[in-house]
Amino acid sequence: MGLQEEIEAGRQTVKADAYPMSIGEMASLYRNRELVIRPEFQRLFRWSIEQKSRLIESIFLGIPLPSIFVMQRHDGVWEVIDGLQRLSTILEFMGELLDEETGKLRTASTLRKTRYLPSLNNLRYEDEDGGCSLTTGQRIAFKRSKLDFKILLPESDEKAKYELFDRLNSGGESPSAQEVRNAQIIMRDRSLFEWIYGLSNGESFSECVAITSNKSDEQYDVELVCRFMALMNTSDDRLKSIDNVDSFLTERVLEFAEEPDFDREGQQGRFERLFTLLASSLGAEAFRRYDENKAKFLGGFLVSAYEAITVGIATNLTAWEALGEGANDAIRERAKTLWSMAEFRSQSGSGVRGTTRIPAIVPVAKRHFKP
Repeated sequence: MGLQEEIEAGRQTVKADAYPMSIGEMASLYRNRELVIRPEFQRLFRWSIEQKSRLIESIFLGIPLPSIFVMQRHDGVWEVIDGLQRLSTILEFMGELLDEETGKLRTASTLRKTRYLPSLNNLRYEDEDGGCSLTTGQRIAFKRSKLDFKILLPESDEKAKYELFDRLNSGGESPSAQEVRNAQIIMRDRSLFEWIYGLSNGESFSECVAITSNKSDEQYDVELVCRFMALMNTSDDRLKSIDNVDSFLTERVLEFAEEPDFDREGQQGRFERLFTLLASSLGAEAFRRYDENKAKFLGGFLVSAYEAITVGIATNLTAWEALGEGANDAIRERAKTLWSMAEFRSQSGSGVRGTTRIPAIVPVAKRHFKP
């Protein structure tokens, strides 16, 4: 197939329309549940009050905003694909934003001063208690301000919606790679996301990974579940062909939704057994560097250790469990000696790319953690 044929075929998978809409109309659609922000997507709503204030400033100053991308369902309802931060900020400022999980209105935001509009400081959209708020005329002008909507129509290819989300979100600082991946998983198979998210909340898993609160906010614990599942269910030969780790994780996890042989119950059982064993043998030290001179585990969480230890032990899980109580001390010693192996140390440094590290250490770990 030549370039022109590829272009024409690709265009046929995406059917879109454009529609300028006032903020007031948008808010009305949202109130009537004709514009939906998914509860899972609202976890990405992490803007600071300064960022929110700058957006409201831009609207008042008439600065054009990027388009809002929505997917039109067959029932006519629009689901937000890209523009969550902007729409949520506007709705929160107006006192219209619902907490999608509780169904209650979130507290309306109070702005901060901005470069061009310092009088926004402590200002609210409407304050019945007599505080600083917009005038009636300013509220009307705000509601008449236009937003540009790009609408992905129902006849578009099913994959187009999460492909579009990836293209629009994968280049920025926020949301994180896993937050983008979460949205794609939800759009493909909500139950798969809920399953993965449930595993990330396991007590033994949380004890072992011991990541920072900032990392948790960025859904890094969910990424670690995806990382384990992807590495455990991919052949060593395929691991050698990884061009980009984030793209590989997304592609592999989305494939799980389509693979009839992907046994979630069996996968969950192995995952929970693995982390029960790790929690009893290593606990919060599981994925830290071992210092032979100081004879102890030091520092914080290391993804290279996570990949090696989880895949290595899970591959040999039945044999480890057969050792009974003796497994704990033996696993701890194997985790220590992992750091004395040149094959592992050469690939675990901060300067080594994941595309190089993963295919190198996974086979090593499977051998090293054989009882």
